[in-house]
Amino acid sequence: MPYSDLKISIITAVLNNKKNIEDCIESVSNQIYPYKEHIIIDGGSEDGTVDIIKRHERKLSKWISEPDNGIYDAMNKGILLAKGDIIGILNSDDTYLNEYVLSDLIEEFDKKKVDAVYADVIYVDRNNVSKAIRYYDSSRFSVEKLCYGIAPAHPTFFVRKIIYQKYGLFKPEYKISADFELLARFLGKHAISFYYIPKPIVRMRTGGNSTKLINRIKATKEIKKACAENGIQTSYFKLNLRYILKLPDYFKKGLIV
Repeated sequence: MPYSDLKISIITAVLNNKKNIEDCIESVSNQIYPYKEHIIIDGGSEDGTVDIIKRHERKLSKWISEPDNGIYDAMNKGILLAKGDIIGILNSDDTYLNEYVLSDLIEEFDKKKVDAVYADVIYVDRNNVSKAIRYYDSSRFSVEKLCYGIAPAHPTFFVRKIIYQKYGLFKPEYKISADFELLARFLGKHAISFYYIPKPIVRMRTGGNSTKLINRIKATKEIKKACAENGIQTSYFKLNLRYILKLPDYFKKGLIV
């Protein structure tokens, strides 16, 4: 299959994650799509993460290590450094499901001529990535469901760089839900075009900050604020319904990890 000439930039923000950053780097490096770059923004790790990054720096287009104002500030640094036509975010705990993910994504960008493409996520056990915990089914998303706090799985969301240039970057004042705010702004307020690929493309380790109860409460408050800022009418009642709407994810069968 002939390759598109679109270049894709993958941004990874990391802080003190020497255990998993190597898997993340290898996951991007192993992609068969040739026109790609991987940019790592390290927040000043002190646990040996930087040593691992240096060991693999030939596989990276750029990397920096310096203090930042949180993960979303780091992501913004990466986006501003990116040279690609398409930008994706891959967390340092996460990996792509196989080596064809980026080539499949670019094929859809070429065929559908859309602004963004997204897909599904498989959540896996933090210490055993072959053990599936649940499935994030992005097919449940529609623009109308933003008022419930329902959005595409952000690690699978790839968007043309021009959209960031037109409508802005992540807002670092959001400490937990800046990804939702950005999706609400792009997909809801500005109605960019998108296409959904009905399959998982990212393997995501469980145990992040969003799984803690206190952070779920904070996230709900931030999502409500994000909806208000982007002209989406909602309520705490609607937003709490998202946990019920996601219940089928825990029972989905036939996961391929």
